[in-house]
Amino acid sequence: MSTSPFLRSLREHMLVRRYSLRTVKSYSYWIKSFILFHGKVHPTELGGTEVEVFLREGLHNLPLS
Repeated sequence: MSTSPFLRSLREHMLVRRYSLRTVKSYSYWIKSFILFHGKVHPTELGGTEVEVFLREGLHNLPLS
């Protein structure tokens, strides 16, 4: 499964800074969910309002355990 260059660079950034693999996977999951929720718009084009909408409405549709 190929990932976007953006997600790949985020992963590399976290690994270089010695984030644990579990943290990298968790952050990647949430970032990808955020991007998909907003119709694959690049995160640099989104702001605080979109984060609030995702946290308020988007989390209801995600499978959480």
